Amino acid sequence: MAKPNFQFEKRQKELEKKRRNEEKLRRKQEKKAAGVVDDGAQDGAEAQGPTDAPTAAPGSNDVAPSGQ
Repeated sequence: MAKPNFQFEKRQKELEKKRRNEEKLRRKQEKKAAGVVDDGAQDGAEAQGPTDAPTAAPGSNDVAPSGQ
């Protein structure tokens, strides 16, 4: 039985990863050239945590007064 060629498999994996990264970079450049702003939402940036901008100003009364 033939021995597996791990170096070949590793090289193929590296080439595939490089090709995917180049494709991703090309798509980002096309979006930028088209004028579309990429905010990173597709990469999961929103799921990582809160943003710098608060959703409501501190001290604002967005809730209706109760019983008065």
